[in-house]
Amino acid sequence: MNDQNNYTFKTIPEMFLNVWKKFGSTKDAIKYKMNQAEPYIGLNYDELFEKVESFAIGLLNLGIRAKDRVGIISENRIEWIIADLAIVSIGACDVPIFPILTAKQVEYIFSDCQVSAIIVSNDFQLGKVMQFKDALQSLRHVIVMNNEFKVYDVAVKSMKYVMERGGTIRNAEDRRQIFLEHCSRVEEEDLLTLIYTSGTTGTPKGVMLTHKNICSNVKNSVQSVGFTEKDVVLSFLPLCHSYERTTGYYSALSVGATIYLAESVESVATNLLEARPTLMTTVPRLLETVKKRVFSNMEKESLKKRKIFNTAVKIGREYIKKKNENKSVIHLLIPFALADKLVFSKIRERFGGRLNKIVSGGAPLSEEVQEFFLAAGLNVLQGYGLTEASPVVSVARINDNEIGTIGKPLVNVEVKIADDGEILVRGDNVMKGYWNDPISTNQVIDKDGWLHTGDIGQWTEKGNLKITDRKKHIFVNSGGKNIAPQLIENILSQSKYIEHVVIIGDRREYCTALISPDFNRLAELADEFGIKYDSPEELIINEKIINHIKKDIDYLQKDLSKFEKVRKFRMLAQPFTVENGELSLKMSVKRHTIEQKYAELIEAMYGESKE
Repeated sequence: MNDQNNYTFKTIPEMFLNVWKKFGSTKDAIKYKMNQAEPYIGLNYDELFEKVESFAIGLLNLGIRAKDRVGIISENRIEWIIADLAIVSIGACDVPIFPILTAKQVEYIFSDCQVSAIIVSNDFQLGKVMQFKDALQSLRHVIVMNNEFKVYDVAVKSMKYVMERGGTIRNAEDRRQIFLEHCSRVEEEDLLTLIYTSGTTGTPKGVMLTHKNICSNVKNSVQSVGFTEKDVVLSFLPLCHSYERTTGYYSALSVGATIYLAESVESVATNLLEARPTLMTTVPRLLETVKKRVFSNMEKESLKKRKIFNTAVKIGREYIKKKNENKSVIHLLIPFALADKLVFSKIRERFGGRLNKIVSGGAPLSEEVQEFFLAAGLNVLQGYGLTEASPVVSVARINDNEIGTIGKPLVNVEVKIADDGEILVRGDNVMKGYWNDPISTNQVIDKDGWLHTGDIGQWTEKGNLKITDRKKHIFVNSGGKNIAPQLIENILSQSKYIEHVVIIGDRREYCTALISPDFNRLAELADEFGIKYDSPEELIINEKIINHIKKDIDYLQKDLSKFEKVRKFRMLAQPFTVENGELSLKMSVKRHTIEQKYAELIEAMYGESKE
């Protein structure tokens, strides 16, 4: 698949040098936009290398040295990639964080790891840093990606200034020699990055990932997913998160693929048509939203078109299910081909027309959603990992894609199931530990090197791994039955009326649910029923709407066990958001926070007479 001479790297700088030497000016490494209305700009491997070299020399000139920590607060943009490659090439360690964090959260992280410099994207992010800059004694420089900023401070400089300074020190030959020497000094056990993760509770912990950790994960991910230099990858997930950084960025770059940077999550639909990717990484939330939107748009079409669409989906799902079960599909070949021509081919066009692989991670993907996209000819490969594992542990292969599973472990990654069902991981991808926190490190990595993931899983008959729930999330009802709420939540989330749902039932007689509804859908339902209302809050207490959604829920949970079924639910007036603390930065629901916030509403459901 890949030239072995170019694929034996032990560090990220070595990987970058290999791919630069191989492709030079022959193809684009990164494509990005300066402004929304403008077309994509290409940056070939030579041009990317020159920018990285200039910035690296500029950082050295500022006094940044190997083993220093350098913070990055920025949205996805070309400067993020340049900064990252420059920092790690001189042996420093970058500390990328989500740009939506508050000034206090930013201060905690950068104080904890004592950064020497912080790179920010714009005035807004700069303002956060300036609130604590003088109190952080280790901080010597603040670098702004945008050329224009409103703060006048000797420590604050533009990225352009640093790069221009780096590009004029000595002569070109000397600069190249200095850069290459620093790259060669980086060792595989050196710290590459600190990624702060708080998990479900507690203060953020800095996950220490070495070059060996990340490089092993990159090489094994490339082999398992099948990245090639011919791939075009659309990257839209946050680069500051280990999933996108390792899979959508480093893995793609390592083989010489071309990476398109999406402008934002909201622009993905447009960018898909512009980039026409062959491969992309995603999270289930995007796939769920796309599927709901397809079905929603179809409801506005004529009766004839709706019948054709529904028939095609039914045939497609049956075809995929039988293939997954290794059953004959001969009788479905002609109907499926017709369904593909009339319906599924049009869905593929919305993804650019040549998307071959979609790697889904970060959260469980419902089987129903995966079946839909597989029927549409879009190979959704579900993967699994965690930041502490650099992050990929396992992924489904394109020729061994068992629906509802996360595939087999990567090469050289060991996985076993503990007696209590917890997934344990061991390999070169397992983190060095938590920054300055040996107690927490010893709690998750045992004496034999096994990383305790906190996830519950099992092996299928085909030898694939299947996640059933988080260890902390599984609860026992008052009847002694074990209940995995995530499974139920995935099923109920298929309702077009439900944006998010949280299942309650620990030590309770039966299950209930808190629902964050799709208010646009509720409004449509109100119009259909002729319900007049003055505010969205009136919709969630309307009996007709409640009964309609109850029927939807009852249909979706018809195959669940009696003790797993939701008997009562309440819709919430406000959507779950990151800002309100109900969603994590990965857009997953914070169960404990929601249970505490709506404790009275939960108690009210159990205080009522049984239905």
